[in-house]
Amino acid sequence: MSNLKTLLTRKALDIGINKIGFTNAQKLVKEAEKLREWLSRNFNGEMQWMQKSFEKRVEPSNVLPDVKSIIVCAINYYTPYQHSNDKFSGKISRYAWGDDYHIVLKKLLVELLDYLKSIDNSVEGKVYVDTGPVMEKVWAQRSGIGWIGKHTNLITRDYGSWVFLGVILTNIEIENDEFHTDLCGSCTRCIDACPTDAIVAPYVLDSNKCISYLTIEHKGEIDESLIPKFDNWIYGCDICQDVCPWNKKFAQITKFLEFYPRKINFNPNLFSLQSITLEDFRKNFKNSPIKRIKLKKYLSNVNNVLTGKDKSNESKSS
Repeated sequence: MSNLKTLLTRKALDIGINKIGFTNAQKLVKEAEKLREWLSRNFNGEMQWMQKSFEKRVEPSNVLPDVKSIIVCAINYYTPYQHSNDKFSGKISRYAWGDDYHIVLKKLLVELLDYLKSIDNSVEGKVYVDTGPVMEKVWAQRSGIGWIGKHTNLITRDYGSWVFLGVILTNIEIENDEFHTDLCGSCTRCIDACPTDAIVAPYVLDSNKCISYLTIEHKGEIDESLIPKFDNWIYGCDICQDVCPWNKKFAQITKFLEFYPRKINFNPNLFSLQSITLEDFRKNFKNSPIKRIKLKKYLSNVNNVLTGKDKSNESKSS
């Protein structure tokens, strides 16, 4: 391992980053073909920004002209709590139980980039945490962090898929890590468990059917046939991750207290959420990823779940 790589790895671990990997920046050819095919089938739903940023996503030099290396970092967010099976408890994806990971991880990446600049003042770099035109999961697999599972989430040997990813694009050459092989094998538990059949094939997700997409990114009306299948999910969905053997066996409790659940986010009563005010929403979800969907969408998700229950009961009684 080169001296620079050793120093960066030590620094990353010292400041709390759980995993770090390095890979050379290059045009993504095979991944570009897959992304183009995925977009052509409209599996991105309303996320038109994925089409608009296509050339940047597949060619990192379109993001940072002199890019040579990509540093990928992962932090564990798993907390020792479980979703309630109470029929009137709302479910929120684990990643949104606590503080906004964009804020938490970006702060660490900026600190790591500043450290790199202190070693070499010729360093240029850009930091992204799930907000820029960068295919984080692809680079994470290329840098040895983990592999992309059949549910399209990144899985690690150490923490399962309960990790947040961030990248640093830099103009400095750093020794590469080895590409991580796929360890999903013949397992199809995530595919079988999805209530809306959103995983249309191994490694292929149709966002238009995905509960996570529908409760966060989707702005329009939701297909009424899908709503009864939401199973109390009002923000995101963890079903495909909860059933993953890697998550069942290798999940570790995070050291980041920021990701522990806020009371309002942990198994909230659906009926009590119907009366939440704008002031309450802003107060309860300050520095939370939930804040970005705004109150109207949040209440719509709650009402959809309750409406879906009514329709489900009607179909059972008929």
